[in-house]
Amino acid sequence: MIQTHAPVHSVEEIASGIFRLSFRSREVASAALPGQFVNVKVNDSLFPLLRRPFSIFSVESEAVSIVFNVIGEGTRILVSKKPGDVVDVIGPLGNGFSVAMDSKNYKTALIVAGGLGIAPFPFLLSQIGKDKKVLSFTGARTSNQIVRLGMGHMHIATDDGSEGFAGNVVDLLEEHLSHHHYELPRIFCCGPARMLKRLSDFAQKKGIECYASLECAMACGVGLCQGCPVETINGKKKYVLVCKEGPVFETSTVFV
Repeated sequence: MIQTHAPVHSVEEIASGIFRLSFRSREVASAALPGQFVNVKVNDSLFPLLRRPFSIFSVESEAVSIVFNVIGEGTRILVSKKPGDVVDVIGPLGNGFSVAMDSKNYKTALIVAGGLGIAPFPFLLSQIGKDKKVLSFTGARTSNQIVRLGMGHMHIATDDGSEGFAGNVVDLLEEHLSHHHYELPRIFCCGPARMLKRLSDFAQKKGIECYASLECAMACGVGLCQGCPVETINGKKKYVLVCKEGPVFETSTVFV
């Protein structure tokens, strides 16, 4: 874990209402693994008091990127940052997709992202071995809210039917897999809790391993505040912390 005052490189809108902020930190970039996150203090004042957690969207040389939409005071401050401004960053934090990536027990990676659940996947896709087949399933409310940067082999679902499959991304995945067979598939997913629950149930029914990056408020990011518990399934502990033991879990081990 590193705490650093990192200079902002750029802030850009990459889809309607969705922004990417890039900052420079050689230390964070060199230590980061797909699925990990950073905790960002958006300014030097006491308001907002708490840091904001963001999945690491991409790492390019010394540049680390996060993505977000503007939903509160913290993200309003972030979107106003200019190149050369400094952000106080702690990271990389948590356990990412490393265990799932390193295993030889799968040959096809099925990436499933709902909305801003796209956040950890460009970094993950840049690290998945070339011996794996990769398909991405991405859902959004409408076409202009789909994040395409850093993604590939995209199958798209939109709630309003403006592009691709008309409906949600889990329905799209189920429909696709009813017509296509892939050798030793494994699901990597991130998105709203209801989506992850459906994917977990689907994966269990089909006998597919499924790894989910859980979305959760993580105030401290290191397990001190005990504010992000998730209940385990037949685990040694009844609860584990999303920020410390996660944010990535095999869905058969926790109640998503």
